[in-house]
Amino acid sequence: MTQLDKEVPVQKAELPELEILYRDEHFIAINKPSGLLVHRSFLDKHETQFAVQMLRDQIGQHVFPLHRLDRPTSGVLLFALSSDVARDAGSLFSDNKISKRYLALTRGFAPEQLFIDKPLKEKHDKIADKFADNNKPPQEAQTDIRCLFQASLPIAVGKFPSVRYSLVECWPKTGRKHQIRRHLNGINHPILNDVNHGDNTQNHFFAEHFACARLMLFASDVYFMHPYTNQTIHIHASLGEQALSIFETLGWPNEESDYFAKED
Repeated sequence: MTQLDKEVPVQKAELPELEILYRDEHFIAINKPSGLLVHRSFLDKHETQFAVQMLRDQIGQHVFPLHRLDRPTSGVLLFALSSDVARDAGSLFSDNKISKRYLALTRGFAPEQLFIDKPLKEKHDKIADKFADNNKPPQEAQTDIRCLFQASLPIAVGKFPSVRYSLVECWPKTGRKHQIRRHLNGINHPILNDVNHGDNTQNHFFAEHFACARLMLFASDVYFMHPYTNQTIHIHASLGEQALSIFETLGWPNEESDYFAKED
């Protein structure tokens, strides 16, 4: 089994301090690296590094994650700094006062704009969810997508005479597990290096050609209405040098600011 046949883990070398993107007396947000688990899981018994524990040790106090990011996804991860704030922040999600923007590098030329409204049946892990209800009906799942850039390489891979890529902006309206990954795969534009919901032939080519094995999904922005100040908070996580270098190779802009969310 190669590295591309499983979710990419964190390297065993100690990670540097987590990048803190935002902090006030109630909340803190970090730029979670790809491959880092949010919290301890018995599915990864040998893993020793977790975002919750690392951030707690870094700032010297308990933190409470308000949402999740898949292990291979990087980007904005928001925490409460007390259990009371975590409880109050529940309304951010129940009242749709929080918005999350993702950027995904996908196979093929994605549509210019599309609202994906496709219910998703919850997928259970054989170990972690062995007591879960497998008869639960599909849950409502909605994602707004917009294609920002497209590129083509004159290289035949698999059944395709050339390699085509799109950078897709995604705004999930619901929060189902692997929602963006499953929705994009469902329209035949899977995210590059997505082992569970992607095209492994394309994944292997991409990893070798660009020397990159991470999932090309970035939680770039979080917007929320602060429950105590009523101000709109915007938190942005950078894509990183590796992603920008790949984008430049594809003929796209190479500055972080070129990938900021555009104001309507």
